[in-house]
Amino acid sequence: MLLLPLLAAALHAKSLPDRRDGWLGGSHIPAAPQNFFSKQFLSQQAADIIRFYDGRVRDEKGGFFQNLYINGTRFDDSLRQIVSSARMVVNFMHAGMLLGRQDLIELGVHGRDFVEKVHYVPSRDEYAFTVIDYKPADMTQQAYGYAFILAMHAASRAAGAASDDSDINRIFALLERKFFLGEEQGAYFNTIFANGTQDSYRGQNANMHLCEALIAAYEATNNITFLDRAELLAETFAVKLARKAGGFVWEHYTKDWQVDWTYNIDNPSNIYRPWGFQPGHQMEWSKNLLNLNRHRPAPWKVRRAEELFNGAWNISWDEVYGGLVYGFAPNRTWANLGDWAKGKYFWVQGETFATAALLYNTTGNPSYVERYVDLWHYVWSNWVDHKYGAWLSFNLTRDNQLINNEKASAGAKCDYHSFMACISALVAFP
Repeated sequence: MLLLPLLAAALHAKSLPDRRDGWLGGSHIPAAPQNFFSKQFLSQQAADIIRFYDGRVRDEKGGFFQNLYINGTRFDDSLRQIVSSARMVVNFMHAGMLLGRQDLIELGVHGRDFVEKVHYVPSRDEYAFTVIDYKPADMTQQAYGYAFILAMHAASRAAGAASDDSDINRIFALLERKFFLGEEQGAYFNTIFANGTQDSYRGQNANMHLCEALIAAYEATNNITFLDRAELLAETFAVKLARKAGGFVWEHYTKDWQVDWTYNIDNPSNIYRPWGFQPGHQMEWSKNLLNLNRHRPAPWKVRRAEELFNGAWNISWDEVYGGLVYGFAPNRTWANLGDWAKGKYFWVQGETFATAALLYNTTGNPSYVERYVDLWHYVWSNWVDHKYGAWLSFNLTRDNQLINNEKASAGAKCDYHSFMACISALVAFP
């Protein structure tokens, strides 16, 4: 780690032009710091994200307001979606631990209570995917949603807001009963419709976040069952199924786990089931592998993590406007795809700098620091809201223009990825 100050100084001059014309203007963007690695910098970034939400999102009737414009003004107060409901609890629990603020942990408990008292329907032993006006609405069961309910309880346990592992074990048991396809397939399926019918769709996205949540559950409990299951998912998707797609993790599969190259080809920017290779998801699998390696070292995990990160970066980094693009085609290009593929998404940038930090921590290869710094310069100029806090929006155009003035939206953005990326980087640069 002694190399970091030297690299930071050498790379400080590298920057990209600010493209947020018509919003705040370059004069409102502070000069980039000389050290993107320090605990002070990363902790302050995490604190600035939480500052936007703390004081704005608590609903005294229960849960959190999930839809906010850039300046913090709320819209559509009635809608709550389980992904945001649970992710915001994770954010507040980790923020409380990082910043030494019990009030943030208590705010997380407030959100957790809403998940367990309103999203949860005891008569069905299920969680509503959406809640409208404090009543369960969409009862479609999504493994993706359950991943964050598990992560929520893991964060609660880690923060000392749960006295035992019972809720973690309960959610894991629900996942086993409802979604797990068995050791041989080594995966969870995605969806049960409200009438109880199982969707034949198979995909990686829910499994990726379940892997992440299972690692968090292991870290909170030391229960090896969770680590074993997380590793099984990583082997299935980052190794076995990636081999079928030429080395990267493809999004969609048939019921018998053959690559489905055309699923959602006409709806490529679908928020949970996008078409194409997702650079951000290659990064997230790389991050999962590195976190698994911290607990159970194995050369194959680091090798695959590097392959996924380097391959996705080399294809997806935009040399003109900075940042990583959203998607690329099976032929490993994005230049001839539509605007959906060329756009920039907040979560892709956050997951990438977190993974670059972990790769440097694991390998000592300075190329990962260079990429980490390049990405932070881009993020500093185009994503960080230096006026109100948090990151500006869910996505931008290729040249980093705002598409709308929504900062947070139910099920899409509550700055989970940007906040937790700072937490991950703090693991790498303690």
